[in-house]
Amino acid sequence: MPDPQVPRVKYRRTPFLVVTQESAVRKDVYGSVGDHVARQAQLLRGEADSDTVIICMHPIGSPAYLPLFPELARTGLHIIGSTSRYTVGDAALQMENVLLDIGACVRDAQERLGYRKVVLAGWSGGGSPMMGYQAEAEKPAITRTGAGEPTPLSDTELPAADAVMLLAAPRSRHRLLSDFLDASITDEADPDRNRANEFDLYDPANPNRPPYSADFLLAYRERQRERSARITAYAQDKLAALQAAGRAHDEHAFVVHGTMADPRWLDPTVEPNGRRPGWSYLGDPAVANTSPGAMMRFTTTRSWLSQWSLETAQVDAADAAPRVSVPAFVLINGRDDAVPVSHPHQVFEAIGHNDKDLVELPGANHYFAGDDQASHLGTAADLVHGWLSKHNLGHSHMRSRA
Repeated sequence: MPDPQVPRVKYRRTPFLVVTQESAVRKDVYGSVGDHVARQAQLLRGEADSDTVIICMHPIGSPAYLPLFPELARTGLHIIGSTSRYTVGDAALQMENVLLDIGACVRDAQERLGYRKVVLAGWSGGGSPMMGYQAEAEKPAITRTGAGEPTPLSDTELPAADAVMLLAAPRSRHRLLSDFLDASITDEADPDRNRANEFDLYDPANPNRPPYSADFLLAYRERQRERSARITAYAQDKLAALQAAGRAHDEHAFVVHGTMADPRWLDPTVEPNGRRPGWSYLGDPAVANTSPGAMMRFTTTRSWLSQWSLETAQVDAADAAPRVSVPAFVLINGRDDAVPVSHPHQVFEAIGHNDKDLVELPGANHYFAGDDQASHLGTAADLVHGWLSKHNLGHSHMRSRA
């Protein structure tokens, strides 16, 4: 372990729920009761009081157990780690609803827990919703869902935060997925039928081998975009057919095959950083490409159009950044094996003011996973703590009701 710049303290973890009511005909989440929407949150804090809280949320899962946020709590910061409403998975997730979930957590932290200042922290896939939320709170732009349907977001006043931090985060889930799509698949119903083997990264007979030529990469990326557009058209056609049949609230679920085939994982010269060649954040990418646990495997028409489609998804950190006026911090993990190097740079450059900082942490992989990663995790927490202190968003003697 390193000798940390910020002293570490013991912290306690308090679970609680953030519950609101929304009227909806269709249930996107199994187990929801009536019109109640519940987010499972945890408050991580030590003994010292603070008037500032960091709120983190990931589209799925609990960020309160991710390595960085408990480490931040050990520096004395107050952290709320909350799930979105989609805690059981993202097959039906709509990003517009995730922004509503962030707003519910911000309002609860301010009105019930008594925090005066709120910092939004988005790690990995949580980055774009946080920047997107702040943009909607400051200068609303979203009026309908990615599927073109009404959303409560259009008439909900979102409380703005005081700062935004993007930590090892891509610019959006839909742009990340477009980099991951297996370009060799031509038949979505039968991925092994009519496969374009010259674009199959995991076919030993493929003559295109790392390091890939510039022409191959251009063709590969174009095929990925074309595949994304085909799936978008499929989802839109399915939804339109249901609506034309008088079944406006019906849904159609489907599988997207081959979603872990980014040339970066096999060729370290593509968007180079210190990542391990032939490896991904989910392990062997050839195995992950067909794994049910890979990113984006099961989805629905509305979720694809809101969350994954290049043409219709609306929550993108780089697109949102020009509408954000509060201080921003972008942390790049130098050996990130999930997030392309270009993504955080694009977000940083899109921020339209000068109160922003971009820091790269050499040696850190995406999950801070491995025997050599503890020091990088500690350094990351020190960097975040220092940046918050510089903006007077650290400790305070003002007592909250947390």
